[in-house]
Amino acid sequence: MDLTKSIMELKGIGEKNAALFHKLNIETIEDLLYHFPKSYESLPPVISVQEAKEQQISDPAILATVKTTPVPVHVRNLSILKLQAEDAQGALLHISFFNMPYLKNTLKAGTQYVFHGAVQEKGGSLFMSHPKLYQPAEYQKLQGKLLSVYAKTKGLTNQAISKYVRQVLEKIPDLPETLPPDLLEKYQFCSVKEALNTIHFPSDTESLANARKRFSYEEFLLFLLSMKLQQAGIEHKNACPMIDTADPGRLLEQLPYELTASQKEAYTILKGEMLQGTCINRLLQGDVGSGKTIVAVLTMLLCVSNGYQAAMMAPTEVLAVQHYEMLCNMTKQYGLAFRPTLLVGSQTAKQKREIYEKIADGSLNVVIGTHAVIQDKVMFKNLALVITDEQHRFGVRQRETLSGKGKGAAHTIVMSATPIPRSLAIILYGDMEVTQLRELPAKRLPIKNCVVNQSYRQTAYRFMQKEVDAGHQVYIICPMAEPGVMDELENVVDYSKTIQAFFSPQTRIAYLHGKMRPKLKNEIMTRFAAGEIDVLVSTTVIEVGINVPNATVMMVENAERFGLATLHQIRGRVGRSDLQSYCIFMESAEKKKQNERLAILNRSNDGFEIANADLKLRGPGDFMGIQQSGAFAFRFADVYQDSALLMDAAADAAKILKSNSLLLSDSHLPLKRKLESYQTHGYLHVL
Repeated sequence: MDLTKSIMELKGIGEKNAALFHKLNIETIEDLLYHFPKSYESLPPVISVQEAKEQQISDPAILATVKTTPVPVHVRNLSILKLQAEDAQGALLHISFFNMPYLKNTLKAGTQYVFHGAVQEKGGSLFMSHPKLYQPAEYQKLQGKLLSVYAKTKGLTNQAISKYVRQVLEKIPDLPETLPPDLLEKYQFCSVKEALNTIHFPSDTESLANARKRFSYEEFLLFLLSMKLQQAGIEHKNACPMIDTADPGRLLEQLPYELTASQKEAYTILKGEMLQGTCINRLLQGDVGSGKTIVAVLTMLLCVSNGYQAAMMAPTEVLAVQHYEMLCNMTKQYGLAFRPTLLVGSQTAKQKREIYEKIADGSLNVVIGTHAVIQDKVMFKNLALVITDEQHRFGVRQRETLSGKGKGAAHTIVMSATPIPRSLAIILYGDMEVTQLRELPAKRLPIKNCVVNQSYRQTAYRFMQKEVDAGHQVYIICPMAEPGVMDELENVVDYSKTIQAFFSPQTRIAYLHGKMRPKLKNEIMTRFAAGEIDVLVSTTVIEVGINVPNATVMMVENAERFGLATLHQIRGRVGRSDLQSYCIFMESAEKKKQNERLAILNRSNDGFEIANADLKLRGPGDFMGIQQSGAFAFRFADVYQDSALLMDAAADAAKILKSNSLLLSDSHLPLKRKLESYQTHGYLHVL
């Protein structure tokens, strides 16, 4: 079987199904094989209503008989289906379904199901919201197995994806190995086919952990080899000598606040390297709110006051606009030498042409934008400094493209709020020097945190309404964008409708997720930043994309499903002014290890402390549905969870290139071919 062929070669997949797979970026048979499960679930034993109460189980499975045929109730735009079911002991279970009116034809009085979902006890009664339904015989058959849960789309079920994957695995022979024999032996990795079989159809958690370890290591190795090979061809000669000017010092004297010791130290290091003629290639790593932007402004001011141009690239259009407006205001207020412009994708072709001309002739000396800054049409007169905000959202290639627009190699500063421990940052950022900002500005109030369970939901909504009434804004984060992927988790589309019943009619609620059109995403983030939206229900797409000082509350649903680093980044969207801010972590499952992880966030606002604690807490088998840490866009690997693998891969990559820099030996040719394929097809998003 040729894995490069279309999935329409598989039995049962026609044009209609192929179009559904296309929505998941699955075009070839190989794409299907590497569409790994998002998580795994193991169904709990069936218990009674009384046992669920006594044992305080948050998501039990209860065998019950429908007592009354449900009747839909409409609350604003929400359709709620309510019914009562009775277990074998005669105890009642109160069940609600949201926006699923068609179930009234299935849930007839007298029919028996296993209801599996989140419960709350109120007034001695047990209430279950939006459970999964199983026929009793079906549930019994599935118990005791690790069940794969895939990312899917409407019309394409989990069962269908699993069926087609199984069809491929049964037909293909042993697959060629990518890793050299010595590495396979060193780490006792299983074969590619065995690893694929285990990833999709695991028999136990131990074999699953080993299969995932193999793919994570391979991805790290390919990433590090690619990065090192690219760096080998980069010339670091700087053609932009600079002298010390009075402009940065004058700005420091006029600022209404004093820089922290870390900010002063960081600027001193950067200025020293620029004046010495050393080509800066430095990671400026600081926690959310540590003041990286003012350090960037000072270095840009030193650059333009020497007659050169500077460029700053932000990960989202909204953030680019905010940086641009901030720089314009500072230029006007303090009489700075900046002649800034904004360059983003939404500008018209005419606007862009005019900006291109002024960049090329030097009329504009600071360019702030998104990916539009690295387009071929953008030509600088004398670019000397490149600053990228949240570099992992761009990647090595894009950063080098922008840096290469200078006469020589432009100074490069990468700003990142991702609190990666220094030992990992040195590996992931290759030859970059690392400078960390470890303090927060004096006037920032620490965020007040709390970790709560479902019983506090109404209290949380009332608190958020109080903050909205006081003129502040609120974020609510859900792990899923749309319904139909992992139904036990909250999704922004349904959630934004559901909460309308709990907020006043005057409260302006909107939702945001990564699958929306870029223009619509920018419009919603701009409206929220302008104070035109009170409550924004979003996925983690807001992690780095927006700065709203007026936002004072962050609530994260299904908090146990996120990595600590992601949760800390999300929390950083509040606490960005002198207003007291709050973060509510709503957990839907009560497990000791998850509670221990969330407790770290509850007691600390220090990103570096949290990152190091996350490294200690996570183990090789900690992969059951926790979302990626967000630090790098790896497909399989996670820099926190797999930190030991990352260090092993770094040592192996260095050894391979030292003995065989072009990967031309027989044992390394498969690795070379896979590396070329990965780079060509963009599987390593960070590249």
